[in-house]
Formats: sequence, C-alpha cells, structure tokens
Amino acid sequence: MRRRALALVAVALLAAAGCSGSGGGGKSVVVTTNILGDITRAVVGDQAEVTVLMKPNADPHSFGISAQQAAQVERAGLIVYNGLGLEEGMLRTVRTAEESGVPALPAGERVNPISYADNKPDPHFWTDPARVRDAVKTIADEVVAHVGGVDEAVIRANADRYRGEIEALDRMMTEKFGGIPRERRKLVTNHHVFGYLAQRFGFEVVGAVIPGGTTLASPSSSDLKSLADTVRAAGVPVIFADSSQPDRLARVLAEQAGLHVQVAPLFSESLSEPGQGAATYLEMMRANTESITTGLTRS
Repeated sequence: MRRRALALVAVALLAAAGCSGSGGGGKSVVVTTNILGDITRAVVGDQAEVTVLMKPNADPHSFGISAQQAAQVERAGLIVYNGLGLEEGMLRTVRTAEESGVPALPAGERVNPISYADNKPDPHFWTDPARVRDAVKTIADEVVAHVGGVDEAVIRANADRYRGEIEALDRMMTEKFGGIPRERRKLVTNHHVFGYLAQRFGFEVVGAVIPGGTTLASPSSSDLKSLADTVRAAGVPVIFADSSQPDRLARVLAEQAGLHVQVAPLFSESLSEPGQGAATYLEMMRANTESITTGLTRS
C-alpha cells in the first residue's frame, strides 16, 4: 500500500509539472525580440523573470535560437512575440509552444496593424508610440492573466508609469517632426520599416532599397533603378539605413541616383548594446527622431 501511495504521489507531481509548463501559470515571460523585451521588462519589473531571445544588434527576420532557449519557450508562463510575420526564423518554435498550451501574445496583431502596398501586414508597429502605448496595456493584461505569482497592482502601476513615459515620447516626436517642412517629410530606407511612423506623423514613404518588409528579400537592378529615379524626382536628401544591416545597398542606390544623397543610420528593428545609442526602446526612438529631423532639415 505504501508503494502504491508513493507511486500515486509521483504521478500527481509529474502531472502538476506538466500542467505548469503547458497550460499557463508559469512564473516566467519569454519575449522574442529585444524591443518587445525592453517594453515587457518595464511592465513586469521585479514580479517575474523575463527572458529575451533576440540579442542586441540582431535582425528579427533571421535570428535563430538554441535548443536550450526553445525549451525555455516551451516552459514559459507567457510568450510575448511580435507576430505579423516578423520573427521568420523562430515562428515554428512559437507555434509549437502554443499548440502545447503555452499562452502567447502576438503583440502586433492587437494594435490595429496596417498593411504594405501588397496587402501583407506590416509588423513594425513600434515606430508609432501610440500603438506601443496600447501594447503596454495588453501586455499587462496578459501577464496578470497567465503568469503565476505576480502582484496585479504592481503590474498595473508599472504599465501606467511606462505609458506616461511613452506619451512624453510621443509629444517630443510630434514637436520635433513638426519642425520639418511638409515638402521634406519623405523617407527612403533599406527596407519598409517606418510605415507606422509615416502614418502617425505625416511623412511620405518614397520607397525602400529592399522591396517589401523583410531583410531576407533582395532588390533587382531594375528595382534599384526605379527607386533611384523616384529619389531623384523627389529630391530626397538622405537615405536611412538600418543600424543592424550593412548600408552597402543604400550607398549603391545613392550612387545610382546621381545626386548628393547622404546615407544615415537608424535603429529600426533592434536595440543596441548599452552605450551604443539605443539600449532601450525610449532611447532608440529619441535617437531616431533626432537623426530623421537632422537628416531632413539639413540644407
């Protein structure tokens, strides 16, 4: 009888462990991208462990994870990921965890996403601080609902404080971009990243060196020639290249345009290491605002 009782206890413990890893209630949050990771850490604070899979200065379209990190995803109390096709290198891992019962939040799908010209969803919602403010509330709701042991009052207070910081960022960006003449609010980038920013602050996206919304695509010579003609006609003074991607293609385009066009870096899809100018989401957005404003007002 004693042996049987011990066996039943062991089975019960194994079942409980299995439930904690597959049905929510775990005490960790796993986040795919480092931008969302910084935002999530601001919300969670010291209430739970937050693991960010994507390293600084990485490319969200192509980064991969180790077997150990995949196991962390499968044991999470909550997965926070961008969605809308951004994490091309690890979407299967997220899907597998979801199918096994791990709660997952596709943040980009919850903030009224927009589309590219080809009707594919644009995943780069973080360039609009108003949408990030909405995402913060959603992240807080999901953490409270699924992560075991957190204090709801602390999570809500963290979210309210951070939303206030994002609102201050939004006001700063509005003021800075308001100083750029309307006829100069034209953006050319390495690939389509700033659609949300353009919509929010009244810019025109003239084009991108790499067609579409992924860095895994590549432009043809006819793509470059067509965009060079557009740049020439629009009189764009600067091409913005992703800080995490080589700017060689942007420089080729500048040469093909036959004009004096500067190539300036932006932190578009990844945070940087501390001390490199974009260690947090707020720092990244302030730096980009300064770079865009300077680049488009330079005579």
